[in-house]
Amino acid sequence: MDRKKFIKKSIAGLGSIIALPSFYACKSNQPQGFGPGMPPLPPGGMPPPMMDSEPWDGSGTCPTSPQETAGPFPIKTPAQLVRENIVVDRKGIPLLINLSIKNKSDNCNPLADVFVDIWHCDADGNYSEYGDIPMQKKDYTKKHFLRGRQTTDSNGQVSFISIFPGWYQGRAPHIHVEVLDKNEKSLLVSQIAFEENQVNVIYSTKHYRGPADQKNETDMVFSNSLAGNMADSLTGNNTDGYVLGKTFIT
Repeated sequence: MDRKKFIKKSIAGLGSIIALPSFYACKSNQPQGFGPGMPPLPPGGMPPPMMDSEPWDGSGTCPTSPQETAGPFPIKTPAQLVRENIVVDRKGIPLLINLSIKNKSDNCNPLADVFVDIWHCDADGNYSEYGDIPMQKKDYTKKHFLRGRQTTDSNGQVSFISIFPGWYQGRAPHIHVEVLDKNEKSLLVSQIAFEENQVNVIYSTKHYRGPADQKNETDMVFSNSLAGNMADSLTGNNTDGYVLGKTFIT
């Protein structure tokens, strides 16, 4: 799809988005650990605050993006969710997500023909593919909203139509992103954070629950990598929707 037409259609026509069908039922509704090699979270809720992401070195002219956890609600069947529109039946402020992927080992040139997976919670803080557990009472194990996959174009870019994510207990608002090569080998797992004043303007609208209970600076994932997690740009308004821009370097 032509990129300019895609952006125009995404923001102007989000009110008439067609919900795409759900796909496969999940193998498990249990959330996963907050880091590589960690066991599943125990029953009862959020992990302890000391579970942090890897320290991020943002030095140099082409710093690799922060490596973050995919948990606790990672995407399960990304190959079955190849789509630009990930809204399905969720309500919230429209969000067009424009991502650019670059290759550090190739002088930060665009990385074409790689998979980009994204997933995030809905306006109430719930994830699809999980539920009926202490961390998420609402059962969405057979739903697949706000999850999707695209392949980067020759400029290393992908776009998704979504809604602005809500928040859940213990985490600042965020979007998960994973970059994988054509053989499904993971190249980067990261997250996007947002400027809190902008977020609170969005959270003042009817679909959201007010300010998050966690700030970026005290979030257990962002505490040592926030500068690298922040969205590069977030423009728009509550009436017309927003456009998010973010570059990831693998």
